[in-house]
Amino acid sequence: SPPGLLLLTSFLLHVEEGRASPARLVCDNRLIHKYIREAKDMEKRANQCQALPPLSCPVVLPLVDFSFQQWKSKSNETKRREILCDLALLVGAVAQAQAQVTQECGARQLSQLYRHANSFLLLLQTFSWEAGAWEPGCSPCSLEQTHVTSVFLTYQKLVQGKLSFFFHELAKDSCS
Repeated sequence: SPPGLLLLTSFLLHVEEGRASPARLVCDNRLIHKYIREAKDMEKRANQCQALPPLSCPVVLPLVDFSFQQWKSKSNETKRREILCDLALLVGAVAQAQAQVTQECGARQLSQLYRHANSFLLLLQTFSWEAGAWEPGCSPCSLEQTHVTSVFLTYQKLVQGKLSFFFHELAKDSCS
C-alpha cells in the first residue's frame, strides 16, 4: 500500500542502520506535517462517502484530548506509552469498524486508516528510552462511538495533538 509503505520508508530512511532512533524520524518536521495533512485528508474523504450508516456495534475509541501543561510534565517514555495505548485501542476500533462497513468508499478509507495507525503503532513500539518494553493491556480513557467519521476524527486529533507534540519534544531534545 503506497501510504503505509511511504510511512515505513520515511521511517527507515531516518533511522541509523542497526538501531531505531526516534531523533532521525522527528528531526525533519516536514514528516509530522505530512502525517497531519494525510489524517485530515482521510477524514475529509470519509465525510464525503455517501450516507455511511451508523455502526451496528459501537467501537471503543481512545479519548485523545489532553492538557498541554500535564503533557509537558510527563517523561518521553510516559508519553510514548500513552500514545501506544491510544493507538492500540484505535487500531482495534478501526478493525471492528472495517468488519461492519460494507460500503466501498467507507471500507477503502478505513483500510487506509488502519494501515496508517498500525504503522505508527509498530514504529513507536521500536522506540524505548527506559528499561522495559511496551506491554499491551493498558487502559486509556475511552468512549463508545457508532459514527464511522468519529474514528477518523480521533486519529486526526491524535496525530495533530499528542503525536505532533511528542515528535516536537523529541526534536528539541535530539536534533542539532
